[in-house]
Amino acid sequence: MVFFGRKSKTEEYDSNTFVIIGLGNPGKEYEKTRHNMGFRALDELSADTNIEIRRAKFHALLGQGRIGRCKVILVKPQTYMNRSGTAVREAAMYFDVAPENLIVIYDDIDLPVGSIRIRKSGGAGTHNGMKSVVQELGTKDFIRIRIGVGAAKEGEDLVDRVIGKVPEAEKKLLQNAAAEAAEAVRDILAIGVDNAMNRHNHVNTSKENDN
Repeated sequence: MVFFGRKSKTEEYDSNTFVIIGLGNPGKEYEKTRHNMGFRALDELSADTNIEIRRAKFHALLGQGRIGRCKVILVKPQTYMNRSGTAVREAAMYFDVAPENLIVIYDDIDLPVGSIRIRKSGGAGTHNGMKSVVQELGTKDFIRIRIGVGAAKEGEDLVDRVIGKVPEAEKKLLQNAAAEAAEAVRDILAIGVDNAMNRHNHVNTSKENDN
């Protein structure tokens, strides 16, 4: 299957090539915020696989390597969250991957803090980065890994929730979730998305907290 209806003019990749995108905002001030869970998951994957993410291309930072039998391209858009779709579309078109070989990782306020969910398709919900991705790709049929950051508390501004300071009680939960999301990527590549969903889409109340 050819994504966007054309072949890459520079390189041709087979069905074992995956483009893996972590959504976030560039800059030191955003590094440890809830909105950067996609970046953090990619950092975990990068460390685990020794694939450095540093090449500047497609309005993003890229890393290329192999995970098991799969060739992978790790992508961290540098456009800021609301324009993430530009980098995703450009990378997907260049590497000529089918939608089912595209994995997007991002934070989700509708999931409990520290939980993750894998889906094969779906809408963007309230996430502006995902809205941009869906709009630019013109399809909802790509794999996504959602990392739960919890809903805003009563009286808490949503923007402050996603880019504000994370309390100590949540830091370990979010770090563990980033590591699990990286593991979920490896499972998708090794055993397929359905088996990865069965492994990771569990309800774990111990991950929730009262903060």
